Formats: sequence, C-alpha cells, structure tokens
Amino acid sequence: MKKFCSGFKGPLSYALAGICLSLGLSASTLAQAIELAAPNVVPVSEQLISSGQPTARALEGLGAQGIDAVIYLAPPNVSDAVRDEHLIVSRQGLTFVNIPIIFNNPTTKDFDTFAGILQSLGDKKVLVHCQVNMRASTMVFLYRVVIGKEDPVLAYEAVSKVWAPSGPWKKLMLDVLQKHKVNFEPY
Repeated sequence: MKKFCSGFKGPLSYALAGICLSLGLSASTLAQAIELAAPNVVPVSEQLISSGQPTARALEGLGAQGIDAVIYLAPPNVSDAVRDEHLIVSRQGLTFVNIPIIFNNPTTKDFDTFAGILQSLGDKKVLVHCQVNMRASTMVFLYRVVIGKEDPVLAYEAVSKVWAPSGPWKKLMLDVLQKHKVNFEPY
C-alpha cells in the first residue's frame, strides 16, 4: 500500500494523500506523493516540510501542491539562492518570509524570530528551507520541542536524516533547549 500511495504525482496526489493518512501511513510516505525538487526533503507533518533549496521550477509549483507559506532561512545572496524567490512565491499568493541566518553565527534571536513567524502562520501548510536543510531542520526541531512540546528524541529524528549539528549550531540547540528547560542532548 505504501508504494501505491507514493506512486502518483500532480493534483491526484492530494486525494491519495488523504487516503494514505486515513490508512495511517507516515508523513514520509505522504511527502513522496508531493513533488519537491530540492535536497534533503524531510516531511515533518501534514502541515510542515523542511528542505534544502528548491529549484526555481519547484518553487513555481508550490501553490499547486497546497503549500501556503515559505520560510527561507538563508541570506538571499548565497551562491545557490534562486534569484527572485520572493517574487516567484508571492506571485502564487503564498506568504514568503526570509530570515537571513548567517550559517556560522545562528543566534537565539534567530530562533525567536523563526518561532514567532511559524507560530503566526497557524494551520497553514509551510515549507521551511535553506540551502541544504541544515538551518531549516535545526530550527524546525527547536520549534517542535520548545513551542510544540514534542518529545525531543522523536523530533530529533528529522534532523538526523540531514546532519548532526556541530559548532555554532550545536551551541544554539543547547542554548535554546536550556533556556526553555528541555533536558536533551543527542550527542
């Protein structure tokens, strides 16, 4: 059945996604039914996906795939950024937010900004992305644990599909978790 649910593309994929969810199939199976040409696509829930930089063509099709908002966590001038991403996304009537997190210097203020924006989007279906899903997977993990009160062990599985945060990202994770009195260290 999982192969069946992941084999369709385009508008039919949404009808099948509902069937797959009602059958109790995982978010990763659901994500396979949704096309997203980007590195390290990690479906977190029915409403939240993290990934690396989608192609311009993938960005052009987000609205047709049910995405309501995009949060981009890299500076717009990084070498592999899609030129005019904000325009591509906005032309579809989607919300676009850029939080230009410097990779070697993420801050708790960056997390607070991200958390506030994601929380303000409510039940919208959101794609959170950066270049390769390092910034995005880490920020989504912290959001899930701090705001969503999810089990950090389970939430961290999405991060570990992409990388093991180190250096300033490990420090950020530990600082935010400590600030919010979450006792978790995946290392």
